[in-house]
Amino acid sequence: MGQLRADEFDRFVAARWSALLHLARLLTGGDRHRAEDLLQEALVKLWFAWPKVAAQAPEAYVRRVLARAAARSARRRWWGERPVDQLPDPPEVRDESAAVDERTRLETMLALLPARQRAAVVLRYYQDLPERLVAEALGCPVGTARSLTARGVARLRLLLAEEVEAVE
Repeated sequence: MGQLRADEFDRFVAARWSALLHLARLLTGGDRHRAEDLLQEALVKLWFAWPKVAAQAPEAYVRRVLARAAARSARRRWWGERPVDQLPDPPEVRDESAAVDERTRLETMLALLPARQRAAVVLRYYQDLPERLVAEALGCPVGTARSLTARGVARLRLLLAEEVEAVE
């Protein structure tokens, strides 16, 4: 029985790892290391809840854990950064495709949103979840989820417009 449980869990993780890591990265504002930690924490919780959620909706469970953990970690003041005397060299400008540039630009702007707004926007539009599921994942009423999403999208539009004006 235990081996069957482990095999089912392993298959789920192998099939959904990439998508869940990308979701975690978006929820953490693009920080891959924090996203990996967040996903690892969520999968540990899923392992213990696996007998209850395996037949229902394990991905929804992981999304909920990720959204809540991301909001919780965003409230922490310190993540281990240390100030330095000299700034590192800016990254080289590369000729990349327009799609990659646009995605990077959007991820950067997403990182500027407050954690709950970012989670609401990512769950609603990137994960294409209905408002009810976004509210469940965030642990709030549907109206609050709508408000967080609307404010997040409005802020993104403003940030993207400001960036375009600054370039011109």
